[in-house]
This record gives sequence, C-alpha cells and structure tokens, in this order.
Amino acid sequence: MLLPDWAVLNAAIDWLGHGLWRLDWWQVVLYTLATTHVTIAAVTIFLHRAQAHRALWLHAIPAHFFRFWLWLGTGMVTKEWVAIHRKHHARCESPDDPHSPQTRGLRTVVWRGAELYRTESGNQETIRQFGHGTPDDWLERNVYTRYDWQGVGLMLILNLALFGALGATVWAVQMLWIPFWAAGVVNGVGHYWGYRNFEVRDASTNILPWGILIGGEELHNNHHTYPTSAKFSVRRAEFDLGWVYIRMLRKVGWATVRKVPPKLQLGELRPVADEKTLEALIANRYEVMAGYARGIRRVCKEEIAALQARQADASVLKAARRWLHRDAEKVPAGALPQLAQVRAAYPALDKLVTMREELRQLWSDTAQSRAQLTADLQAWCRRAEESGVAVLRDFSIRLRAAHV
Repeated sequence: MLLPDWAVLNAAIDWLGHGLWRLDWWQVVLYTLATTHVTIAAVTIFLHRAQAHRALWLHAIPAHFFRFWLWLGTGMVTKEWVAIHRKHHARCESPDDPHSPQTRGLRTVVWRGAELYRTESGNQETIRQFGHGTPDDWLERNVYTRYDWQGVGLMLILNLALFGALGATVWAVQMLWIPFWAAGVVNGVGHYWGYRNFEVRDASTNILPWGILIGGEELHNNHHTYPTSAKFSVRRAEFDLGWVYIRMLRKVGWATVRKVPPKLQLGELRPVADEKTLEALIANRYEVMAGYARGIRRVCKEEIAALQARQADASVLKAARRWLHRDAEKVPAGALPQLAQVRAAYPALDKLVTMREELRQLWSDTAQSRAQLTADLQAWCRRAEESGVAVLRDFSIRLRAAHV
C-alpha cells in the first residue's frame, strides 16, 4: 500500500517542480515575454486604438480574441478602460485627469498607477460619460464584466498546470506587466520625461523612438498630438510595432484603418499666401510648428559652433535652446532669465521666437474672420521673407507652397 502512495507523492513533487510542460528556465522566460507581449498588443490595438479612439475597425475574429485574452491576462473591463482613457484626454493634466504626474506626482503614477485605475473605474459618472460605444453583447455582460477576476484566476490555474509552482511567478509577471508599463511608465514617465516632436497643450512626451516594449505606446507625444490616428510614429527614426501588427491585420482583411497622421502637402509655389495656405497651416499646424522648431534648433547649433570656434562660453545658449521653441506658458520661471539673455544677444533667435508666437496666434485667435486671418498670414510671410534670417525666409517660402 505504501508504494502507490509514494508514487503519488513523487508524482505530485515532480509536477510541482516541472509541471506538465517541461521547459528550461530560458524557455519559461520566453513564454512569459511572449504572453505579456500579446497582452500589450491587445491593449494598444484593441483597447486603445480601436475602442478608445476609433482609429481603426477590427474584424470579429481579432476583436473577440483580444477581448478574451485581456480577460485572461488583465481582468480589465473594456468599457472601464476606454472611459478612463478618454477622460484622461479630455481632462489632461488637470486635477480631473485620472493619472497625470503633473498633478499627482510622478512617483504616485508610476508605482500606484493600478490603484489610480481601480479608483477611477468605480466612478460611475466617468463610465457613463466616456464609456459609450464599447462592446455590449452577451459575452461582455455575462462573462467579461460579470466575472472579471475569474479570467485571471483561470490564467493562474493554466500556468500552475504547465509549470508547477513556477507558474505562480509567471502569473505574477503577467499580472504586473500592464500596471507597470502602461499605467506606470506610459501614463507617468510619458507625461514627465522624454522628447517632444509637437508642442501640444499637455505635457506628453515620447519616451523612446523605438516603440517595441510597449507596442508603440512609448510614442506618447505623437499620440496626444493625433489621438485618432491608428499610427503613432511620424518620423523616419521612429518605429511603431503596434502599427506593424495593424498593417498585418489589414493585409488579411481583419482591420480597416480610419485615420493616420496628416501630412503637409507641397505643390506649386504661390506668389502670396492665400486662403488655401491658411487652411493647410491650420490643418497641419503641429507638423508646421515642428518644422519651425527644427529651424530654431539649427540656428542654435550654428551659433554654438561659432562660439566654440572662438573658444567663447556657450553654456547660456546651450541651456536656453531647449526652451526657445516652446510655448511661452510652458517655459519654467527659472529658464526665463536665460531666454531673455539669449534673445538680447542673438537677434536672429529673437526674431524667430517672436514670429513663432505671431504665427501661433493665427489659429488661436478664433474671433478673427477668415479674410482677416488670410491677410495676417500674408503680412507674416512678407515680414519673414524680408527679415534677413535665412531659416525664416525658407520656412515662409515653403509655407506658401502648402495645400490641403
């Protein structure tokens, strides 16, 4: 009688040590990374781009797969996630933003992002106001929403069966992946530190140009600039892995892209700026101003090189150059004296900064008529081309060739 009992015990011990799927440690790591990556893809493609922003349409096959996988891998309810994210865009960087590091602190958002999400998911006014248009079929009502924690419980059972006791560690990593990377890093660091292609009103940044770890979500400033775009990358050096997957789905007929970032179109050079130039400027204002910022940086680089060639001190200019192309209200008080010093010492930079603000007013002043705005744009282009600043002249000429 003892032998069968010992056999059962040995089998139990063997299962606890190895599970049904006998893999080496590195293979378990690959499995964990693969499953968490599927979760990232489900979040960025289904929850974020398709559901929250309607940037693309998904066929029922990938849509149902993503819903099922998110139920297993996160326990998040589609309506709640979408509502919270839409509120984030609508109330960005304000006290009503569910997870802004500008108002709640970076440490809070990075390490307590999941807690902030759970708190906001209990706000029924948020769900009612921002959760419209999400799936409301039988599965959503009776399985994914009603039994939200049972999905992650099923994932735990599956991992324990496959890997034994090690499966609990695999499950813990799977459960922490989205709260850390999405709720913490993207929502926290992505509104605090990084580079910006576009001067939007919020504090969004691109964390890295290569959107691989978080499926393209690292390109957060691009997304906040064009929130309804299915593609997050806008520069040649940027890579959006989520967009690669969307293109693959589109090739097999499982996705239809509704919108991508606008691209400034250049045609025949007009003698003067006209209403079509104004339309192109307003429709592509973020791209236009990004090009203007590159011109400012180029002038800064040339001035710094000239100072270094004379072995002169360039520290003030180096410190101020990151703020010269920013909106005035975004410049910290501590940088204002440096900016004033640089603008007084370098007339070309002063002219570029002054005329940048004047150009920005063309789409900010909603009280002016279309005819008046066109006349103001014509005057701006004339002064830019007569300024004696080569970068400003070239920018104005290029702008006169723009059309929608």
